[in-house]
Amino acid sequence: MDYSKGGAPKIRKDAPKHSEHNAKGSTENPFGDAGPAGKAALLARMKAAAEARKATKA
Repeated sequence: MDYSKGGAPKIRKDAPKHSEHNAKGSTENPFGDAGPAGKAALLARMKAAAEARKATKA
């Protein structure tokens, strides 16, 4: 078989073309940012939103 006529190797198509601006571990989204305090704040916001929906619905 004549391997000289094969051409250049194919480029992988499953690799991203660029990195995301808010990727995990970057300056905008560092690792361990949320943690337990972030979950507590999220839960408080969710409860407040549920109470607001309940008040407007009734």
